[in-house]
Amino acid sequence: MVVYSNVNGDKKHWWFTQRKLVEKYVKDARTLIASEESNDVASAIHLLDAALSLSPRLETALELKARSLLFLRRFKEVADMLQDYIPSLKLSNEEEESIVSSEGSSSSSSRDGAKLISAVPSSESSSFKCFSVSDLKKQVMAGICKKCDQEGQWRYVVLGQACCHLGLMEDAMVLLQTGKRLATAEFRRRSICWSDDSFLLYTETSSSSPPREIENFTHLLAHIKLLLRRRAAAIAALNAGLFTESIRHFSKIVDGRRPAPQGFLAECYMNRANAYKSAGRIAESIADCNKTLAFEPSCIKALETRAELLETVRCFPDSLHDLEHLKLLYNTILRDRKLPGPIWKQHNVKYREIPGKLCVLTTKTQKLKEKIANGETGNVDYHGLIGIRRGCTRSELDRAHRLLCLRYKPDRASSFIERCEFTDQNDVDSVRDRAKMSSLLLYRLIQKGYSAVTAIIAAEEEEEKQRKKKKNFGTVQLKIEESKPVKITGNIEVKPVNTNAYQGVFCRDLAAVGNLLTRAGFNHPIPVKYEALTC
Repeated sequence: MVVYSNVNGDKKHWWFTQRKLVEKYVKDARTLIASEESNDVASAIHLLDAALSLSPRLETALELKARSLLFLRRFKEVADMLQDYIPSLKLSNEEEESIVSSEGSSSSSSRDGAKLISAVPSSESSSFKCFSVSDLKKQVMAGICKKCDQEGQWRYVVLGQACCHLGLMEDAMVLLQTGKRLATAEFRRRSICWSDDSFLLYTETSSSSPPREIENFTHLLAHIKLLLRRRAAAIAALNAGLFTESIRHFSKIVDGRRPAPQGFLAECYMNRANAYKSAGRIAESIADCNKTLAFEPSCIKALETRAELLETVRCFPDSLHDLEHLKLLYNTILRDRKLPGPIWKQHNVKYREIPGKLCVLTTKTQKLKEKIANGETGNVDYHGLIGIRRGCTRSELDRAHRLLCLRYKPDRASSFIERCEFTDQNDVDSVRDRAKMSSLLLYRLIQKGYSAVTAIIAAEEEEEKQRKKKKNFGTVQLKIEESKPVKITGNIEVKPVNTNAYQGVFCRDLAAVGNLLTRAGFNHPIPVKYEALTC
């Protein structure tokens, strides 16, 4: 047992000498937190750290520190502080454990649960021991109340809000629902034998679960459920092959009026990039990959997808750049023996998959380097990049180019940041810079593709014009040859006439003359009324 000595030499236990100091720290911290000023709350956190260094398991100090960090929007520190309560982290740890012995599981469960009844000594195990049912009931209720007091619902409420701002929506929903259920159960347990005046007093002076806080995280829980429903509908449409419908649902999330958390938006942009890729809209898919990497530069899935898209349109140098970045990230993971970011951060790749992916990536980079060395860098598929068919008209090209410029103009490259809720405001400038740089590179590539396709269309139009010109020239030559005068003997030029136009009239006149000759004979005069016809 640890003891301390004062100035007079009297020995006292630690709680005689430090309990008052801890209480003073907590009291001063409460006073500073009540002012709701950022500087005062930060000072309160230092006092609470001092109190926790003396009493690490003091529940009041832990709650005040967690709420203070949440007030200062230091959500990552809240998640690090309470990471043992994150459901997805527990689930991933259980999946990574290959074999768990029954003894270990029983010991862990007994360690997590409250010890309700003291263990019976081994010497008395064979003997029969009577016990009172009322005593057992008291011990059970005492254990339940002790567990509820030790692990109060504030953990679930505070951690749920922090997980929501960090983009861990499923964890936030589970934690907030658990906190709401515990608060309701605690209120029901305390209000069994209350009178009406006690209810009024509880609603006015209770500090364990303030009504304003309950109302706030209730609205937050409704917003989380809405976002998760929309994301589930978008993913279902993507899996069913309804790419346009999936893009529409993801666009509702990223373009919503209410800002969404940074991590959740990055995930939605990545999923929409996959939908654009499946729909054949390469420029839009690359743009969404750029936004994802602006939020999370170490996103493995975004780097893989963008490198694959650039390789599809034969932009081999840019694709090789992304693959080299990805290779460097894999090597860093293998060196540090952990995935980038904090332990509670969600990843779409597992650590044991990294060595195999690194081997495939090395082979792919070698092939791209060989293609670049052979000079296969000038035949970029700009039609596939812009999203137009080969042999398209100039109007179709102008329409597609105008839409891409309106969406991905460098001046509007950082407009999506306004609809994002950042976990740390210091990251805004870096995210904006990364977004502008990647958008500028994509815009230049689109402009280069527009110039190249315009030149192709101009060459095709010129060829068509020359072909029509040659065709028209041949028709004119034929007409000129047909209209040339025909020379007859005696130097008499007789213009050719259209015999078809006068053939019927001539034959009719000749028949009339022959009829008259047969009727009158050769020696009889021709009647006067037919003189005009024969002339």
